[in-house]
Amino acid sequence: MEFSRELLSLAAEAEAKLADIFAEIDRISFDNTSKIMDSFREHRVSEAMFNPTSGYGYDDRGREVLDEIWADVMGAEAALVRPQIVNGTQALTIGLFGLLRPGDLMLSIAGKPYDTLEEVIGISGQSGNGSLADFGIDYEKIDLLPSGEFDFKAIESKLAQNAGRVKVVFIQRSKGYLNRKTLSVAEIGEAIRFVKARTENCFMVVDNCYGEFVERTEPCAVGADLVIGSLIKNPGGGMAETGGYLAGSARAVELASYRLTSVGVGGEVGASLGLNKSLYKGLFYAPHTVSAALKTAHLAAYIFEKLGYRVEPRYDEVRHDIIQTVITEAPEKLCAFCRGIQKGSPVDAFVTPEPWDMPGYSDKVIMAAGAFTQGSSIELSADGPLRPPYTAFFQGGLTYESGKIGILAAAQEMIDTL
Repeated sequence: MEFSRELLSLAAEAEAKLADIFAEIDRISFDNTSKIMDSFREHRVSEAMFNPTSGYGYDDRGREVLDEIWADVMGAEAALVRPQIVNGTQALTIGLFGLLRPGDLMLSIAGKPYDTLEEVIGISGQSGNGSLADFGIDYEKIDLLPSGEFDFKAIESKLAQNAGRVKVVFIQRSKGYLNRKTLSVAEIGEAIRFVKARTENCFMVVDNCYGEFVERTEPCAVGADLVIGSLIKNPGGGMAETGGYLAGSARAVELASYRLTSVGVGGEVGASLGLNKSLYKGLFYAPHTVSAALKTAHLAAYIFEKLGYRVEPRYDEVRHDIIQTVITEAPEKLCAFCRGIQKGSPVDAFVTPEPWDMPGYSDKVIMAAGAFTQGSSIELSADGPLRPPYTAFFQGGLTYESGKIGILAAAQEMIDTL
């Protein structure tokens, strides 16, 4: 690909400016890699654990040890890691249906959850499809304050009004399709302590998508009862072909496992079908791959801010997920950004992305993803709903070098076509 001299000069300027930030990202990656390797060593990971199982998957030692390693790494009592989970939305659905019962209230305290959960909860979609609402489970939300902080006064009031009914307090760590800041593990921990001091028998559930291994600790370590995510995002390291995870307290994971399979069976079954090796390898690679995605995001923030666009976070801000937003203010600019990302991808670079009515979304969405694994958000990808302010949500980059090429391609496309 060819880039203008001015754009290459801007990229060099950005890298010089970001040197200290990149060094800290490398230090976090080292610490998280050390934690993973310690757990591999403690659990005596061997090649035999990569052997496939079929049918029920009884006595799948590789699957059992992988669950134990994930619990260690996440700071949890137990974990459920399965290739049978098709995406993050399904993993979240398993967790919510596992914990909630008719008459319960689900309270989201970081605003509206990600768009694909709307029909799961029953906020939108056809009645009778099997949403939480269809099973008599109520839902309410509390938005974050304009500062991006939790509204503790409103949370306390809502808990008091619904004493005994709030069974799940839900926190989405990442911004999703909202123009708000991502929450840090420390902020999540503060909210968890606040809620647990004011209510009993309540599960704190965290949608951890896009946040794994960005920091040195995960939400389980600060009291979350169930932390949920997708293996084709951060924790699969670009190696996992599919799958999802749930980690947390032993009881919460047990209840979730009954929704994954059936009551009384839970996590004792599930054939690995030869996929264990990619899940182990993906976890091993994850901190390094996340570090490449973070560097790519910082680079994007610097370049697009210099080109006159509003970005969030800014290039010099501490990050708590891998998502970078570029607020384009116009549909044609959003589409140009995504075309550039597609051109700068290793797979399907010749394809031109177009907005479409994607299942689970209320607006047309344009997506660019030249990925080796379909839908893999840790690989170079960008998307955004066609609604004001026409924000591009960018994430990923299996390597920093490929991520940099994608960012330059997106910038060049916007410069050349607008």
